[in-house]
Amino acid sequence: MIIKAILKINPNAEVTVTDNDINQITWLNGTTPIPVADIQAQIPIVEAEIEQEKQDAINKKASGKQKLKDLGLTDAEIKALIGV
Repeated sequence: MIIKAILKINPNAEVTVTDNDINQITWLNGTTPIPVADIQAQIPIVEAEIEQEKQDAINKKASGKQKLKDLGLTDAEIKALIGV
């Protein structure tokens, strides 16, 4: 999560984070350090984006299943095709 927040601020950043601890960031290859407060401000945004991606995947799966049903496939046929 921390690295995603960092990359949201600086997509070219090269870092490592030890034990997922925001106070244990190692900036690599001349990457300019980003203030911890700026990284912390991005974490809720990254969390929301991850949750939205999960929900989008659920919605797409449901939409795809419904489209297959609309084509006349049964639940058993859909499950055999895609495991849903």
